[in-house]
Amino acid sequence: QVQLVESGGGLVQAGGSRRLSCTASGSFDRINEMGWYRQAPGKQRELVVTMTGGGATNYGDSVKGRFIISRTNAKKNTVFLEMNSLKPEDTASYYCYAEVTLSGGDSRGHFWGQGTQVTVSS
Repeated sequence: QVQLVESGGGLVQAGGSRRLSCTASGSFDRINEMGWYRQAPGKQRELVVTMTGGGATNYGDSVKGRFIISRTNAKKNTVFLEMNSLKPEDTASYYCYAEVTLSGGDSRGHFWGQGTQVTVSS
């Protein structure tokens, strides 16, 4: 199927920056949308940012102006999340997400990475 592998999580001080990456691999013809969600303990998973295949972005309100999504130009199967001006409330597990068109047809699939922990200390 499709695998999403995340990296870049860790401990960072408030006000600092951190960069996450996620690479998609497997049997798909096209990535329709790819991005990041996060979930803090005791809270629901929330949108961080997504990017469509055409490059349109959708940022969650809590990260607008601080986080930036980008991707590799060639295969467009790797996305990066540049997180700036980090706050303790950004502490969460960050999950990579992708919606793809599966190989051999028009079926679409939704996939998640295993998550990478980002902890922001005050």
